[in-house]
Amino acid sequence: MAKGSEKSAAAATEESFEASSERLSDIVRQLEGGELPLEDALRLFEEGVKVARTAQARLEQAERRVDELLSVNEQGEPVTRPFE
Repeated sequence: MAKGSEKSAAAATEESFEASSERLSDIVRQLEGGELPLEDALRLFEEGVKVARTAQARLEQAERRVDELLSVNEQGEPVTRPFE
């Protein structure tokens, strides 16, 4: 993997969901433009897959947290736990 790709992949894991979504949109625009050489297109596609997986994991984590916040126990009381 090229050094730039490693840097992009590392940055993707630190980005917010919104930043990841924006980056994915940018990648899609570039790939759909059809002007990239094959190697550049493959590199971008690989980055897009990594960013998409990271964004999906963040989304799933947020969904789990919402489920926790809305959950109630058998007595109908809210179930709480400290924020991580």
